[in-house]
Amino acid sequence: MTVPIPSGPFQLPIHLDLAASFFCAASGALAALRKRYDLVGILVLSYVTGLGGALLRDGLFLQAFPSPVLQDWRYLATVLAGAAAAAFFARQLHRLRVPFLVADALALGLYAVVGAQKTLALGLPALTAALVGVVNAVGGGILRDVLVREEPLVFRPGEFYALAAMAGCAAFLLLSAPLHVPPIAAAIVGVTVACAARLLSVTLGWRTGALREDEREEPRR
Repeated sequence: MTVPIPSGPFQLPIHLDLAASFFCAASGALAALRKRYDLVGILVLSYVTGLGGALLRDGLFLQAFPSPVLQDWRYLATVLAGAAAAAFFARQLHRLRVPFLVADALALGLYAVVGAQKTLALGLPALTAALVGVVNAVGGGILRDVLVREEPLVFRPGEFYALAAMAGCAAFLLLSAPLHVPPIAAAIVGVTVACAARLLSVTLGWRTGALREDEREEPRR
């Protein structure tokens, strides 16, 4: 199914995009500090967590070369700022669980909707837009987990994360095409849905479960 390209595409305000990149980069740096990595490790994890989703979106799916996050120096400066903040204020940042959680949920929704919208703007199908939106939202976290040799968080049963991004993309795409809602309003709803799903999952204990439980081997006779 091909979705008509919304008129007046949603543009993520640069200050919100940079703020989301800052918090994601800081979370990557904190992961590096927990692993007792050196300066290079901190910078690499900050970079891939802060900008990895956008780089996957532009380089792997949309073939946008060079990626906008590489053309604007403010993105790299924001990653460095997030890494520095985590390195110098790690103990204080660990106490700010609620602000980090809210910022992470907001970034999840923003990146999901932006990825979906950029895909629609190229005339690609709605299912492709949903895929790219989810990758844009969770790609940085997956790259971070792979680099530290941990099972990616989004693959394990637990709190809604990729599922929240899917819900936000679905709301945005449904409102943009069949219902012809203005793109800004559709984007706001999509971000709100993803953010709310993530926060409610954490606060109310909503969890995903394994699709299939491990089967116990029958004792040999």
